[in-house]
Formats: sequence, structure tokens, C-alpha cells
Amino acid sequence: YLINEIGNTLSAYAYDAGRGALTLINTVPTLPAGFSGTSHTADVHVHPSGKFVYGSNRGHDSIFIGAIDQGTGQIAVVGQESTQGKTPRNFAIDPTGAFLLAANQSTDNIVVFRIDPQSGRLSPTGHSAQVPAPVCLKLIAA
Repeated sequence: YLINEIGNTLSAYAYDAGRGALTLINTVPTLPAGFSGTSHTADVHVHPSGKFVYGSNRGHDSIFIGAIDQGTGQIAVVGQESTQGKTPRNFAIDPTGAFLLAANQSTDNIVVFRIDPQSGRLSPTGHSAQVPAPVCLKLIAA
């Protein structure tokens, strides 16, 4: 999966390991229809289940949510969720797949979301941390 920073899109590719070749499956917009402001994508992660793909939108200040077709790898747009801050440069999904943490660089906060295991949708947990200009998250097992 490839996030396209300037184009505000997310692309799915098939990878042929024998040939080292990529083949485009599909490309979807990461922003909602009708959005007219300035925004650029930054980060992309696949859910541990392999059922969902997420991308960050800086400017729209949201996380894109996509469903992955398990047979074809195609992405279907589920929606976007506000990161409750500005400039989400990076985010991380915990290894269990239950939570997503968004690093909002311009508002100095990391916001925690619960991931719905059926739809992939995000809902704020009410938990956040104040951190000066967070730009990169890495979760490790304790």
C-alpha cells in the first residue's frame, strides 16, 4: 500500500516476489468528496488483521480509513476520522489492533482511538498526551 502525499490518494499494489514487480490494483482518495482546503497525506499503516488500511491527512487533520478486500487487495473507502488536533504527521496501531494513536505535530498532542474490529472505524477514547511536536510513534511490547 502506497500513500501519495501531494495527490491525497492511497494505492493498493500487488507484489510479485519472483519478479520483484508491482502491479497497481486501485487508487482511492483519502479526503472526503467536496473538501477544498489544502491537505497532504503523510503516513500509511495496515491493521494487524489485514482487513483495514489507514492514512494520515495533514491539513484535513484526519485519519483515512479503508477496507481491504481479502480476495483482491482492493481498497474501499470507509471514511475519515478527525485526529482531534492539527498536522497528523504520523500514527501507530498497537500490536493487538485495538487502538490507533495519532501524533498531531502542530497541536502538541497524541490522541488515542479505539478501532472497531468489524468496520475499522475509529472512536476517540478520551485519552491523550501532551507532547511537544510529536512526529513519529513506535509502539513496542512491554
